[in-house]
Amino acid sequence: MKSLSIACAVAALAVAAVPAHARQSGVEEIVVTGSRVTEYDPVKTPFVTLHKRADNLITTVRVVCDTRDLSQRKQELKATLRNMIKAAPGAGVELGLEGEEVIGRFDETMLDAVIRPDSRADTSVAVLVVKTRVAPTDTFDAATGRIEAFADKTAKAGRTEILPTQDWDLTLIGPQRYRGDVLALVADDARKVAGTFGPDYAVEAEGLQLPLSWYQSGPLELALYVPYKLTVTPRPK
Repeated sequence: MKSLSIACAVAALAVAAVPAHARQSGVEEIVVTGSRVTEYDPVKTPFVTLHKRADNLITTVRVVCDTRDLSQRKQELKATLRNMIKAAPGAGVELGLEGEEVIGRFDETMLDAVIRPDSRADTSVAVLVVKTRVAPTDTFDAATGRIEAFADKTAKAGRTEILPTQDWDLTLIGPQRYRGDVLALVADDARKVAGTFGPDYAVEAEGLQLPLSWYQSGPLELALYVPYKLTVTPRPK
């Protein structure tokens, strides 16, 4: 594994920060599920992390209809989906399709493609992702409340229901653009560690070439870090 002295780490930071930003398209949006909290290991996860507020809060919504006639059932679902599309901007939410890393935008051209049979007889369902931007002053209840109010207030056709799943996840746009900020925190911490042990010791940082990682650290907060390791060694005589 690559090893850098503290002096080299600071120099590498200045070099690495530029290409990290240059490579970042600015449009990548990653989804951080609540289960990522369980990946935090106080022994393996570095002490130095950059805390960032999530860009968006999302949940999966099931739009279900159990009208017996299939043709009528699909028409009711489509009418409700159209109502959702129209109501979304005013409710402060966006509609999308499920995906592991990218949330695709949902529009009227996708109505037929998104409707499928449900597990219950004579029932069809459309599964969407509903997203709301996390404002600086938002609480978790305020952000989730916008989505719940949207599902409750949107007009439903026939026997259609809009059912949020209550599994809340966070998204972050362009996470790798924060790599330079994280490395700056690592370099600052390494300087402090070196100063604590005195001039007869040096600090080496391993793993700074690794990609940025993250986990959910609070209801609307994320912690970003590079999985590095600091080692204190005597300076050569």
